[in-house]
Amino acid sequence: MPRVSTKENKTLYQSKREELGLSREKAAELLETIPPERIERIESGKFTAHPDEVLIMAEKYKCPELCNHYCANECEIGKQYVPEVKVTHLSQIVLEMVASINSIQKWKDRLIEITADGVIEEDEIEDFVAIQKELERISVMVETLQLWSEQKLSSGSIDPEVYERIRAAMEK
Repeated sequence: MPRVSTKENKTLYQSKREELGLSREKAAELLETIPPERIERIESGKFTAHPDEVLIMAEKYKCPELCNHYCANECEIGKQYVPEVKVTHLSQIVLEMVASINSIQKWKDRLIEITADGVIEEDEIEDFVAIQKELERISVMVETLQLWSEQKLSSGSIDPEVYERIRAAMEK
């Protein structure tokens, strides 16, 4: 059993590796292209992981949330545009999504009024911002549901072959 760090405030990369019971050396074997020294530097925050390294860790650790974490917290573009998603139970995700969709339904007519002339007047800005915030909330819930699905696919809770077959058939 590898020695477990007692350090507080571990990075998500270190926490996920340790959850799998992997030493850095064993993780390097699993990851194939990232040596133990590089893993240590990424986990300690001395170096920022490269996107390709995060993709490999996400796949091999079966932890797709590493990609969202990287984009939302480490990528300079993502820090501005990608919200960090916290996956909860499916029922909570769906209820929050339905609540947001219901809320935006109430705003639908107002959005048409505001945007019909192609100009957002000063007295319309407050409602327009409120509508944007609700749309952002829906977007985050969609991303949360997507990440939940990816986690279930990675863990085998959802059969990846069946999922991909159905998804491909729907794209036709």
